[in-house]
Amino acid sequence: MEPQQLDRLSDYLAAELPGFPRLTGMKQFSGGQSNPTYLLEAGADRFVLRQKPGGPILPSAHAIDREYRLLTALADTPVAVARAQLYCGDPAVIGAEFYVMDFVDGQVNWNPALPDLDPALRGPVTMAMVDTLAALHRVDWQGIGLADFGKPADYASRQIARWTRQFAATEDGSFPQMKVLIGRLETSLPPDDGRAALVHGDYRIDNLMYRRGSDQVLAVLDWELATIGHPFADLAYMLMHHRLPNAGVFHGLGGVDRSAAGLPDEGAIIARYKSRMGIDHIPDLDFWISLAAFRLAAILEGVRARIEEGNASDPERGRKLVKVIPELIALGLNPSGPD
Repeated sequence: MEPQQLDRLSDYLAAELPGFPRLTGMKQFSGGQSNPTYLLEAGADRFVLRQKPGGPILPSAHAIDREYRLLTALADTPVAVARAQLYCGDPAVIGAEFYVMDFVDGQVNWNPALPDLDPALRGPVTMAMVDTLAALHRVDWQGIGLADFGKPADYASRQIARWTRQFAATEDGSFPQMKVLIGRLETSLPPDDGRAALVHGDYRIDNLMYRRGSDQVLAVLDWELATIGHPFADLAYMLMHHRLPNAGVFHGLGGVDRSAAGLPDEGAIIARYKSRMGIDHIPDLDFWISLAAFRLAAILEGVRARIEEGNASDPERGRKLVKVIPELIALGLNPSGPD
């Protein structure tokens, strides 16, 4: 960001938030492929800005205003989130709509095998992730003002339709097996059981911020795909990531000796989730994992298209992510677990 743009942003924040400190610097966080995210420095104070990316984007994608609304709604719930400060829908300020939230000083674990943690802490950290997911799914989304945040009915069929459209809008013919996977999902679609919850949409270990050296979750991050939907979709998305190999750009737990590493196996994770949710059965788990793999493959196809269009948030990382698409399609077609 040019100095004059930083000054304009600083003036805007001071006018909208009386007492907001003068900005002294701004730098982009690496790793994200959705909405560009920046650290705002104001002397000793720090904040975070997320903005809509530039260039052409797909309809309904990168809804910064929805993220801000959700953070505000979750502020007084058991789900830990960063405190939202301000939303700006005027692109004239910095060139795109954005919102500002508090900076959370904690630890992000990029690998679910948690190799950098004390082995005694790995199990509690993993189970805290499960507990946080269950807490999210127990939130009274209507009671916190999110009754119109999504359409709970027929969530799975609408997800198949949405991501099929998104994939068709960006695909270049490189992944013909996606059409096979879409057909499998359509023919194996389970009946709607009426379950509905606030779902994160991208729930994995690196979208949680922990207190350093602790299993305490300080904030759940990156709510771009959140909506009202079926809670098992979030659970399956987390498990789908675990089933990927523990190598490459997406670290999973495939090939990891979980017992030796001090990690709970998939059965223990599912049992913990069921206990926290007060349920005794999770039907159609293979379908939900196939759907999760399909969604992520379609999202990464969108990343590939943004790279070609020149408006990807992190093109270098994006090119690595795109290479995982065939692996995700294969997992979707054969959703078997490692345990």
